[in-house]
Amino acid sequence: MSDPQLFRLVLASASPRRRELLTQAGYVFTVEAADIDESQRTGESPADYVRRLAEEKATVVFAKRANGGDLIVLGADTTVVLDGQILGKPADADEAKRMLRHLSGRTHQVLTGIAAASRTGVTSAVESTSVTFSAIPEADLEAYCATPEPLDKAGAYGIQGYAARWIPRIDGCYFNVMGLPIARTVALLNSAAENLRA
Repeated sequence: MSDPQLFRLVLASASPRRRELLTQAGYVFTVEAADIDESQRTGESPADYVRRLAEEKATVVFAKRANGGDLIVLGADTTVVLDGQILGKPADADEAKRMLRHLSGRTHQVLTGIAAASRTGVTSAVESTSVTFSAIPEADLEAYCATPEPLDKAGAYGIQGYAARWIPRIDGCYFNVMGLPIARTVALLNSAAENLRA
């Protein structure tokens, strides 16, 4: 087991998957979702985009605290990238179908930006995982998109759900595809905690 947690932690995300993964990693924390504009800026690369959003989420929530003290706020943002284009959360079932047809039979990247904000500043990182899809049968796609499962997920799928049947291979961190690269997050939080004690 890890050492006792020597700082207060807030997760600046409403994602149930991130809450689950952070709990799995042994952390005690509260949740306060950040309300920010998530529009991609002109000319902004996908990696810069997820890093910026993670940093903004963390800093917005941290700024609400009158006294930071031993507080660390963790922000995160995950997106799916195919051919250099970001695939966000689909607006409806038709958009989910279009996204999944693009992903079918191809390899794409999942990028997660993570950021830790504290009274010493903000540190951040970006994790990338390559995900290979097999060809998705049209009947499977129709049945899947008739459910609400794809609608709250970047790229219209979650690796931990029904879509796992279409994913024969990944290269990189599995938990990153779920929305929070655990090992990278632990390293980031450890670094932020050391800065607080310095």
